[in-house]
Amino acid sequence: MALAVKEHWRDEKIDGVIYDMSQAPGYRHSIITGNLHTIIKQGLKDSVCLVFMGNLDFKYHPDTNDDYVCPDVMVICDRKHLKGGSYSGVPKFIAETLSPSTARRDKTEKKDIYEKAGVEEYWIISPRGKEVDIYYLENGQYILEQSYILEDDPEDEDYNAETVIALRAFPHITMELRDIFEKVD
Repeated sequence: MALAVKEHWRDEKIDGVIYDMSQAPGYRHSIITGNLHTIIKQGLKDSVCLVFMGNLDFKYHPDTNDDYVCPDVMVICDRKHLKGGSYSGVPKFIAETLSPSTARRDKTEKKDIYEKAGVEEYWIISPRGKEVDIYYLENGQYILEQSYILEDDPEDEDYNAETVIALRAFPHITMELRDIFEKVD
């Protein structure tokens, strides 16, 4: 009897529906996700917390079903909920970098999942628009706390490339807005 071979490298299961994410995201997506991961990893160097980049499933209903999502960047601090390739606790931070095939889901279904799960901070990053929307959990609901569109021309009156952004749960982890989009043309 031949074993079924998983032909794709990544998927998500939301409300029992499996979404194939096998098509690799564009290079801008990878650069941005890598930039953010690197900055956070450096900031967590002497911490018990860990940062993952698209390679750990988040089981957001661990007691009731086997649904899972695979965030682009996720910070976890409670290691007892790590098992194999999944995490079933509550992440401290999640970021999703939009791609054409996942943008709607990242802005709606996954945002709702993270909100209901109690994730304190959620970032949605758009490579095409060089935008960052930052949501904080307040009284069980996400509030859009900050929204940026990178303007990196110092001659422009809306220049904001040097704007400093910090993670809420880790205020020592800071970055300039331009750091998120470094090497993205």
